[in-house]
Amino acid sequence: MSRGERFALGSIALGCLVLGLKGAAWWLTGSAALYSDALESTVNVAASVVAFVALRFAAIPADANHPYGHDKAEFFAAVVEGVLIIVAALSIFVHAAHVLLDPQPLVWPLEGLALNAVATLINGIWSVVLTRIGRRLRSPALVADGKHLMADVVTSFGIAAGVAVAILSNMLILDPVIAALTGVYVLWSGSRMVLGSVSDLMDAAPEPAVLDRIRALVAQSGTGAIEAHDLRTRIAGRLTFLEFHLVVPGSMTVAASHEICDRIEATLKGEMEHLMVTIHVEPEEKAKQHGVLVL
Repeated sequence: MSRGERFALGSIALGCLVLGLKGAAWWLTGSAALYSDALESTVNVAASVVAFVALRFAAIPADANHPYGHDKAEFFAAVVEGVLIIVAALSIFVHAAHVLLDPQPLVWPLEGLALNAVATLINGIWSVVLTRIGRRLRSPALVADGKHLMADVVTSFGIAAGVAVAILSNMLILDPVIAALTGVYVLWSGSRMVLGSVSDLMDAAPEPAVLDRIRALVAQSGTGAIEAHDLRTRIAGRLTFLEFHLVVPGSMTVAASHEICDRIEATLKGEMEHLMVTIHVEPEEKAKQHGVLVL
C-alpha cells in the first residue's frame, strides 16, 4: 500500500470520528446549523472513501489499454467529491427551510458546541497535514480532500459563532439562517472543486512559472543544439507530460543528437521528478526562430 493510500485510509478513520462528534452535537442541541455541519462531515467520509479508491486505481501500472497509466483517476475522484459537496449543500437548504418555518429552542447548547469544537480542531490539523502530503506526493485526490476539510473548518467556526449569538440573543430564527448561509458557502466550494477538476481532466497546462522553468532548463542543458520549439505540456495526475522539437545542425550524427536529448531529459527530471519527456529531433532547416534558443 502506497503512502498516499495510507493517508486516505487515515482520512476515512478520522472522518468517521469527526462525524460521530458532530452528529452528537446536533443530536444534543437540535440545531439546524449544527445539522449542516454534521452533514458536511458525512460528505467528508464519503469523499475520503472515493479518494482512497481513486488512489488504489491510479497506482495500477500502465498496461496495453492505458499505456500512460491510470493517474487521471484521481481527477475523477476530485469531481465526485465536488458533486457530493453540492448535494450536501442542497440538503442543508431543505433542512434549514423546515426549521425556519417551525423554529425550536436549542437544548444542551454548550455541550453541543464543545463537541463541535473538538471535531473542528481534529479537522483543522488533519487538513493541513493532508494538503501538504498531497502536494508533496502530487496527488490531486489528497489535495482535494485536504481543501475540502479546510472548507469544513471555516464553516464550523462560522456556525459555532452564529449558534453562540443565537443562544445569547435568544433569536431562534438565527439558527436556520446560519444553516442556509453555510449551505451557500458549501455550494460555492463544491462548484469550485468541480470546475478545477474538469479543467485538469481537459489536459490543462502547468502554471506559467513551471513552463518558464522548463524553457530555462532546456536552454541551459541543450548545448550543441540550435533551438527548441513547439513546446507542449499537459498534466495527468502525478505526471506532467512534456514534448517539443529540438533543432540540431544538419551535419550532426544521430548519436550526438541523442546525447543532447539524454542530457536535457536528465536535467529536467533532476528538478521535476514526475516529468515524462518526448523530444523530436529536427535538422536546422526546420528552425522557426521563435522557440527556445539554446545557450
